[in-house]
Amino acid sequence: SQECTDGYEWDVESQHCKDINECQTIAEACQGEMKCFNHYGGYLCLPRSASVITAPEPSSQSVAILPVESNEAFIPCPVGYDAQGEDCVDMDECVLDLHDCQPSQQCVNTVGTYSCQCPDGYSKIGIECVDIDECRYRYCQHRCVNVPGSFSCECEPGFQLAGNNRSCVDVNECEMGAPCQQKCYNTYGTFLCRCEPGYELGPDGHSCNDVDECSYSSYLCQFQCVNDPGRFSCICPEGYQLQGTRLCQDVNECETDIHQCGEGQTCINIHGGYQCTDSNRCREPYVHVSDNRCVCPVIKPECRDLPFSIVHRYMSITSERSVPSDIFQIQATSVYPGVYNTFRIRSGDDIGEFYIRQMNNISAMLVLARAVTGPIEYTLELEMVSVNPLMSYQTSSALRLSVFVGPYTF
Repeated sequence: SQECTDGYEWDVESQHCKDINECQTIAEACQGEMKCFNHYGGYLCLPRSASVITAPEPSSQSVAILPVESNEAFIPCPVGYDAQGEDCVDMDECVLDLHDCQPSQQCVNTVGTYSCQCPDGYSKIGIECVDIDECRYRYCQHRCVNVPGSFSCECEPGFQLAGNNRSCVDVNECEMGAPCQQKCYNTYGTFLCRCEPGYELGPDGHSCNDVDECSYSSYLCQFQCVNDPGRFSCICPEGYQLQGTRLCQDVNECETDIHQCGEGQTCINIHGGYQCTDSNRCREPYVHVSDNRCVCPVIKPECRDLPFSIVHRYMSITSERSVPSDIFQIQATSVYPGVYNTFRIRSGDDIGEFYIRQMNNISAMLVLARAVTGPIEYTLELEMVSVNPLMSYQTSSALRLSVFVGPYTF
């Protein structure tokens, strides 16, 4: 056999010394990040990024296979290509893990080499890929949340993200089940709860609680206030009826025929009720001459010291009436020349609750002197004494007045 210099071996077929490709024959010819390049009679260890051109470059990036001249078998393929038979084929450094891209980068194979690119949402600073903070560009209407490689928009409470994923539109909470118990009003970014009249909003801002109007004032109703859900009403005691919304008015049972007075009786209406009295209240020696009027005939000896006539009258007043108060006027029915009339309370006023104020010769006023609280009944006998001094004539007439004091101030 022929002797060849170091780095070459005898090729029997060509009868020439052939370069030995140490990069293929020597295991791990280059260590670390160094790459092995075959060279005439030896090999080179160069950085992976080194580019050693020992043959013409491809005319186009799309050319992936380069022919190798048969008489130049010792010339290796360009950097980024591998020899396959007589051809040079592009080497995929990304698949073979022969790249030096950082972990944050993506390796992209290209013809004859490769490139290190950053994923979407990252920018290359130095050799590292750094997340782009899209939020600094104020892309979102409300809040921007940066995430690695991307971002998202968020809206304030009461708003929701629009279809463009950046704008915020108001949410109508009233249509989405807002917790208002009665009325709901949508406002920009929120909502308000309101209550029907007669209710007030609770501390939670949602519930409605009944307002007890009766607790606010004792003047809402003349007699009694009744609270109802959302409202109130006034009621009156028995024998009275509601006048308007708050006042109480006495029911005149005698006019409405709801009394139970029998034959020979007269119905007398009083505050809160009625009384039945005998139509003829005349007692001996008096005789009944007209409605409510009794006369004692002068021909009867027993009539000499009695009032000539007695008239029965009835009246009703309210409790706690302010005093002094004029309650009944007495009027003489017959007036004679030269007659002087005087008026007095003959009986029924035991503790001085009434007095007479004479106004002139023919009339006087019964005055309530003290406040009285009913129900109570007074029977007063009022007397008018008539005197004619010229004729030495004296007579009297009586008015029997029943005063009913009602149980209430109305």
